[in-house]
Amino acid sequence: MKTLEPKKVTRRSRRKWRTIRLYSYAALILSVVAACLLFSVYLYIKILGPPALAIPQSTLYYANDGAIIGESNSGQKRYWVHLDEISPNVKDAVVAIEDRTFYSHFGFDIKRIGGAILANAKQMDKVQGASTITQQYARNLFLTMDKTWKRKLSEAFYALRLEVNYDKDEILEGYLNTINFGHGAYGIEAASQFYFGKSAKDLSLAEGAMLSGIPKGPSSFSPLHSYEKAKNRQLLILDAMVDTGAISQRQADIAGKEELNFTGEHPHHRAESAPYFFDAVQKELVTTVGLDERMVSLGGLKVFTTLDERQQKIAEEIVKETISDQSELQIGFTAMDPKTGFITAMVGGRDYDESPFNRATQAVRQPGSTVKPLLYYAALEHGFTPSTLLASEPTTFKLDGNAEYTPHNFNNEYANREITMAQALAVSDNIYAVKTHLFLGQDVLVDTMKRFGISTNINQVPSLALGTSGIKVTELVNAYSILANGGRKVEPTLIQRVEDQDGKIIYEANSNDEQILNPQHAFVMSQMMTGMFDTKLNGYATVTGASISSQMRRLYAGKSGSTQSDSWMAGFTPGLAAAVWTGYDQGEDLTLTEDKVVAKNVWIRFMEQAIEGQMEQLHEFKPPSGVEVLPIDPETGKIATEFCPVFRLTYFKKGTEPTEVCTDHLPIAPN
Repeated sequence: MKTLEPKKVTRRSRRKWRTIRLYSYAALILSVVAACLLFSVYLYIKILGPPALAIPQSTLYYANDGAIIGESNSGQKRYWVHLDEISPNVKDAVVAIEDRTFYSHFGFDIKRIGGAILANAKQMDKVQGASTITQQYARNLFLTMDKTWKRKLSEAFYALRLEVNYDKDEILEGYLNTINFGHGAYGIEAASQFYFGKSAKDLSLAEGAMLSGIPKGPSSFSPLHSYEKAKNRQLLILDAMVDTGAISQRQADIAGKEELNFTGEHPHHRAESAPYFFDAVQKELVTTVGLDERMVSLGGLKVFTTLDERQQKIAEEIVKETISDQSELQIGFTAMDPKTGFITAMVGGRDYDESPFNRATQAVRQPGSTVKPLLYYAALEHGFTPSTLLASEPTTFKLDGNAEYTPHNFNNEYANREITMAQALAVSDNIYAVKTHLFLGQDVLVDTMKRFGISTNINQVPSLALGTSGIKVTELVNAYSILANGGRKVEPTLIQRVEDQDGKIIYEANSNDEQILNPQHAFVMSQMMTGMFDTKLNGYATVTGASISSQMRRLYAGKSGSTQSDSWMAGFTPGLAAAVWTGYDQGEDLTLTEDKVVAKNVWIRFMEQAIEGQMEQLHEFKPPSGVEVLPIDPETGKIATEFCPVFRLTYFKKGTEPTEVCTDHLPIAPN
């Protein structure tokens, strides 16, 4: 009997151990399967990589001094800021009220989920939520707000992807930049600007706690909708921050008593000033930078433009003051830095809301005599000098095929003698211009205009010398800028650079130092253009800038131009160029005297005010090496003597200056 009992115990033990081993194997297999499943999910998530955070963000536009001049958006203000640009008060408040275990969980708070299930079951309604910051961020990024199991599963998957691919600070940064604060403000920076008129990095504890309470219900907890509800939630958040140890009770008490001042308006709207410039920049982002329109509007870009706010304000005020409210006269105006090609001010019309058509960049109008400096620059390259003489008299030109062309001077006034090129430009003699044009060959002026950056179609005709082929205001100011900078190539530039929402430069304007003109000829030409304001060059007609010369406090180079329906004035110093066109949109004739002088008055008033206060050295004409200056008799073009009634200091490229002395005014010896 004693030998049988141990055998029975052994059999039972074996069965017991077999059962234990069986369960152990099953548990092990389940654990391995679960581990493999979790590893597979993890591996799949890693293979997928970080989710693309395609979050619509407002694009901001900056003036050349860094000030924001406008924005584009879809009605939702969104400005992404990095976590270190957000007040720690906000970060602590959000974690305290929304997700205290944020930095320790893996995207889900199991304890909160269990508590929420019990609370909701007791009340037979959804009275408590358990979404973590990660889950809320996932919902803001990728999902709708509908309460379905499919949406919940998708939210969980996206939350896992965020947790696996981003660290906690990156997730918190994303969350703070995407939550809805009401009133069209999405993200902490937009909210801070809207409610308090300051950057998120400058928020106080009281302000940060107030804002942190709004996302729970933007329509309910906005202090602008219900201050009492917002205040109660702020106090709740301050208590939560005390519980988490983020602040002391004393700090909470002080913050709770702090009086808050609410701004209640968004800081950036459509550009109130420079709307034509703003439109032109947006078009450049598509045509030049190569971005699509959605990226331009919602890409969170930072567009650093060339606009000078002070010059823009001056231009707009002068246009308003100079043109009568009763007049239907329109205007196109552009100012440019000749050294860079940066457009610093632009007016495309009298009223953007009434007509957004940009007469500075879109209108093609006949430039009249403003094209003559380009013609005479070509003449300088072909052996002419400021003293070259041609007859100013009624002339009919014989053309190919027995055609004839008979240009006229203004008011049919002629010198009926030879005049110098310097005087012909100053009084805007048309006969001299056409003679020069035909002598050089009509293709020369066409090629020269293209070299000066004029891309509008140019008609190769005898009247091209008188500006009968249309151009744009921006083309003319660019051409004059090339003369102003000594012959270096520049192009009209509206955008200095573009950064994406991470601060990476995705576009930058090219600087071009290509010398496309002879610097000596460019300087000689610019000095000839100062003659339109110098009454020493009066002859059979008065210099064309005489009416505004009394308003000048410095030396300018310029040229006016007119047709029956167009009035132009353009000119420069080495530091600033500007061009003005005035006329009627439908091309009606300019018949009123006051309409004919608007372009000149706008130009000189702008130049004087824009340059005021700047260093004089920026606007001084400094001759390059290789030029000579001589006192010249304006009538003969020869070297003046003490007997000449007037003389004008005139520049020549070295080797082309006259050597003959004027003898027309020598005293007659007595018999």
